Amino acid sequence: MRPTQVRLGGGAPQPKTGHWLGDWGSFGGAKQKGIIDYGLSANRQNPFAGAAHDALFNTFRRTKSQVFYWLPPMIIGYYLMNWATERNHYLNSKAGRAEFAESEE
Repeated sequence: MRPTQVRLGGGAPQPKTGHWLGDWGSFGGAKQKGIIDYGLSANRQNPFAGAAHDALFNTFRRTKSQVFYWLPPMIIGYYLMNWATERNHYLNSKAGRAEFAESEE
């Protein structure tokens, strides 16, 4: 079973037949001439051309636009964890146990 012309692309020139089928409702136009396709082999391309440069500046731009959404909670969380760790160390030290010995009984 062969695919129909519509299934092959419909609105574009067909490389096998060379015919332009036209848009929906106007099939069967004149035969197209002078359509040239150019291509470049995959092993001749440089897919990472400028990737490091683009990654650096795109990362900076995106971080700059989002920094106020994640930096303040991160700073608050860091100081809260630091306070909780220091408080835990103090409460489990000799001085902390002596200070709060009466309230635990």
